[in-house]
Amino acid sequence: MNILQMVKKVPGGLMVIPLLLGAAINTFFPQALEIGGFTTHLWKTGALPILGVFLFANGAQISVKQAGMPLYKGAMLTLVKFLIGAGVGVIVNRIWGPAGVLGLSPLVLIAALTNSNGGLYAALAGEYGDSTDVGAVSILSINDGPFFTMLAFGATGIAEIPFIALVATIVPILAGFILGNMDEEIRKFLAPATVIMIPFFAFPLGAALNFRQLIEAGVPGIFLGLIVTVLTGFGGYFLFKAMKVKNPQIGAAIGTSAGNSVATPAALAAVDPSLVDIAATATAQIAAAIIVTAILAPLLVSWLDKREKAKKKVEVAA
Repeated sequence: MNILQMVKKVPGGLMVIPLLLGAAINTFFPQALEIGGFTTHLWKTGALPILGVFLFANGAQISVKQAGMPLYKGAMLTLVKFLIGAGVGVIVNRIWGPAGVLGLSPLVLIAALTNSNGGLYAALAGEYGDSTDVGAVSILSINDGPFFTMLAFGATGIAEIPFIALVATIVPILAGFILGNMDEEIRKFLAPATVIMIPFFAFPLGAALNFRQLIEAGVPGIFLGLIVTVLTGFGGYFLFKAMKVKNPQIGAAIGTSAGNSVATPAALAAVDPSLVDIAATATAQIAAAIIVTAILAPLLVSWLDKREKAKKKVEVAA
């Protein structure tokens, strides 16, 4: 049976399918994961430590050797994702408060908008861009995980995020970064963990949900995905246009939500207990947004690519 291949065919499948399985078991057989021992630690309560390993392994993949244009592009794309996410979160919080609007809280908006799917970005950059566009992913991958979302919440005052919590979040990334750059073999050794760990922290995150919550997340979750693709996709595109890079359409490839961003609400709730009540709903909405953005972002990049090529043909003809 080609189980893995079938899972990978689903947008964000390595994240979404285990999450749905966890939610299914928690909905129909909630006691099965609470028998204690390794079973409970792995499948029910183990999301955060496994996510810590994931962040460490991802940090090791960020190469200090990346310089020049890839560094510039990656840094600017990371910045625009952060500014748009934090800006939208602040506006929604100021006008509508912590409950948000249209079923979307500031928590879920910032978490979804500030993260991007590095793998999908790299694939689109490889198809429509050049090596400098692909190289930008080594910097863009810094926004994977909860650090930038925590930073946005702390900087804007939307939540109480102690400074030490920010430090504790980035330490695994920095430790991996240092070791990965000290020894290329360590980077290669840890590379598989950036994929292997995903279903292992996705399942226990799903085990904190039930299908009622996922159904309730339906329409707001789809709307969230649309917001992410439109705001950050076009944000990245117009940023690259302003920078006058060769392939500005690649900027739109950041119009996604990272698979592991589904873990962000739980991470934030662990730091600020006031967010516990909305964390489960936010997790379900982000899971929906991951799928929606994985479908919409490639369509947007493809459309912009055709548009840019058509404009160049007109310019050449003129």
